[in-house]
Amino acid sequence: MQKTIVAAAVLALTGAGVCLAQPPGITREMIERALPLEGAPKAEPGPYQVTSEPAFGSPGLEVYRPAMLDAFPKKDTLPVMVWGNGGCNIDSTRFSGFLGTIVSHGVLVIGTVPQEGAARRQETADDMRAAIDWAEKENARDGSPLKGKIAVDKVAVMGTSCGGFLSLAMGADPRVKTIGVFNSGVQNAAAPGGRSPQPGPDVLPKLHGPVLLLNGSDPDFLMPASLATFEAINHVPAFYAARHNAGHSATYFHPGGGEFANVASAWLLYQFKGDKKAAKMFAGKDCTLCANSNWDVKSKGIK
Repeated sequence: MQKTIVAAAVLALTGAGVCLAQPPGITREMIERALPLEGAPKAEPGPYQVTSEPAFGSPGLEVYRPAMLDAFPKKDTLPVMVWGNGGCNIDSTRFSGFLGTIVSHGVLVIGTVPQEGAARRQETADDMRAAIDWAEKENARDGSPLKGKIAVDKVAVMGTSCGGFLSLAMGADPRVKTIGVFNSGVQNAAAPGGRSPQPGPDVLPKLHGPVLLLNGSDPDFLMPASLATFEAINHVPAFYAARHNAGHSATYFHPGGGEFANVASAWLLYQFKGDKKAAKMFAGKDCTLCANSNWDVKSKGIK
């Protein structure tokens, strides 16, 4: 019964062109359940001030980047993270605080935004693919403030809920070096009608880089899918962490994205910048998250 309910919830939250009605057993309160703000760890910004702007020549994309680019690439790298929104919503600006914290650590983030006059729709893996294409072209475009500054060989795709499904789907793209699957996971139960838009276990063998899985523990109705996804990954490094009492919306809407922004930022610094302090959050038996009583942690192949 639980698998059926979760699959229905996933369809209601993610199906393009489907009315976003509440499925049986999943309430709006369950979807919006978040870690209480009082007493929660705060977001820890990096050294860079942040700005955002429409992507040049791609009105459906928004670019979040360090405001001053002088350090790139002379003293720092500017890897790319493409973001998938909860509910496959087309508007990444709702997550701007969370994304801004990641950017402040020296990461270029690309998300989707609605186009004026365009028909209402949801985000797709094609949007994420277009974002990577844009980064490659912008890195080579004469007149671009980002010309020669983007580490196009260091691309991550991350997303929450339906956006996590998109990151799993994008994990097969050879340009994607690591993915973040937040409050999400592969689906085993069939959607109504026997066809599911959500990724099933068949996507997992196509992953070719380290995987970060985060969820909001028991109050997060997709925690079982997150854990099952971790257990099914055996050929690439994977790190699983469930934050007690965080729920499905976790800390994305805390100032600066809160604790989940810190973990996502550290993962990117670890994977793409060789940051030893960031690596300690995930690597070793005494890793920072391993020793944190607020988190349940599992890992495979993390060095």
